Amino acid sequence: MENFLNSLVNLCVDIGAKLLFAGLILIIGFACVKAFVKFLRKSKMAAKMDRTVASFFFNFVSIGLKVIIVVSAIGVMGVPMASVVTVLATAGAAVGLAMQGSLSNLAGGLMLLIFKPFRVEDYVESQGVSGTVEEISIMYTVLCTPDNKTVTLPNGALMNSTVTNYSKKDLRRVDIPVVVAAETDIDRVRDLLSSLASAHSLVLDQPALAVVYTGRTDDGLAFVVRAWTKKEDYWTVNFDLNETIKKAFDMTGIEVPYKQMDVRIRKD
Repeated sequence: MENFLNSLVNLCVDIGAKLLFAGLILIIGFACVKAFVKFLRKSKMAAKMDRTVASFFFNFVSIGLKVIIVVSAIGVMGVPMASVVTVLATAGAAVGLAMQGSLSNLAGGLMLLIFKPFRVEDYVESQGVSGTVEEISIMYTVLCTPDNKTVTLPNGALMNSTVTNYSKKDLRRVDIPVVVAAETDIDRVRDLLSSLASAHSLVLDQPALAVVYTGRTDDGLAFVVRAWTKKEDYWTVNFDLNETIKKAFDMTGIEVPYKQMDVRIRKD
């Protein structure tokens, strides 16, 4: 009995020491990985890298180093590495079947990195959401909406859907539809809209401004103002021209038609 107790104590001490050592490896290793990745983000290499590539690369390095640390901790506990590799391969296959969506997100992240349909700080629209790209990670892309909401989109869904990138080109065209009363003179309206749009300081001379009469509608005569501006000035020009056109119509007496409904009450 005494030998059994001594063997049990020695076994517990041995296992406890291995668990303690493995725990220290995990704690210290994860802290070192965090510090190393933080150092990389602030290094000159990161400053020269594209922000989209840098975001993906640092996430990949962090996850890869943490996996190595976990495997090392398992090895310190005395588990044969051949068994560890076998278990990891089997678990990987099982997890892969159970997490097909996550794997598609991983593949989507790689495709985003290769083809670069958008970059960090681009303003994009997809999946019914629009916002500025803040981060492209391995699994997800993070957007910040104009009202300061954070939206996380899976990379797999992004690669399999339509993505509109409003920041890809340096210039954007502002299209403002205008409808006036049917009896209004077409040339008068066209000249007024052209002068208002060309007078705006942020509207570019080239490509040329265009004011087009698109035809009659049920409400009246339809026009569209097409003005070009820099992408960062799009909303300023859009809001300014809408306000300026309304004020100019009020001053010049040009009528803007509104839908009306006549209600007749019949008494028996």
